[in-house]
Amino acid sequence: MSQALEITHGAFGRVALLDMDRALVRHAHPHCHVLLKVDGDDTQFLVGDRLVSLTDDQLVLVNAWETHAYVHDPAREKAVILALYIEPDWLRGFRPNWAASGAPDFFERATGATTPAIRAITQDLAAELIYASGSNHIQDELLSRLMIAVIERFTAWRDVGGSSRDAARPASDWRVRRAIERMRENPGAAGGVSTLAREAGLSRAHFYRQFEMMTGASPNVFLNAIRVERAVEALVGAEDEIGELGTRLGFGEPAHFSRFFRDHVGVPPSAFRRIARRGAPAH
Repeated sequence: MSQALEITHGAFGRVALLDMDRALVRHAHPHCHVLLKVDGDDTQFLVGDRLVSLTDDQLVLVNAWETHAYVHDPAREKAVILALYIEPDWLRGFRPNWAASGAPDFFERATGATTPAIRAITQDLAAELIYASGSNHIQDELLSRLMIAVIERFTAWRDVGGSSRDAARPASDWRVRRAIERMRENPGAAGGVSTLAREAGLSRAHFYRQFEMMTGASPNVFLNAIRVERAVEALVGAEDEIGELGTRLGFGEPAHFSRFFRDHVGVPPSAFRRIARRGAPAH
């Protein structure tokens, strides 16, 4: 059974040390996502439509709103994975244009060869999570060094956020923007794709196509990502009963919400809350 060994959170986003032996459904995140192997067997992720390997020598890079899934091979042993979910506003503090990490094309490739320095920082960060998950050293030193090394190696960071990239993106559709606002305001009552398309005055197929062109994710994946992030915020910072949280997010039964959360995050919401609160969050 997959388990979260440690989770820490703060202005940077969140960092999780995961012991994975169970597949995750296709999903997305509103921030850039970096996956590094710490121990165990090599494993694989589906990023977009491409199957890529996570190994000692290769990390996996996922852009904001890019669909991906963990693909577990039952013939392999568990993989211990360091998963980074990094907030654009935190990266802005290093370089203003690094806030573009919230855009769909921040990383140019889904994989990259690690360096000895990146491997060493990864191991140090994993150890710090195990022995001092609430330490400010995680954010102030280790995570900062790791993200700087990753961005400088795997992005055209001097040009990121430039006008040529912006011009390549499709024009914003106000009807899709309105649907996104509705999802964000009340993800539990947003309805399905057909409802959102009808409210936007578009056919289901046209709405789906416009939404995916504009965001990089399908409406369902986008809405589920919002639900996961709202659930994470509440599990970490609020006292809601898990059943009440699930109802607020649109799930009729607590078991349905628990299964949804586990399929997207890797562990049940009760375990996530317990582990995330075990140490004081890094600030």
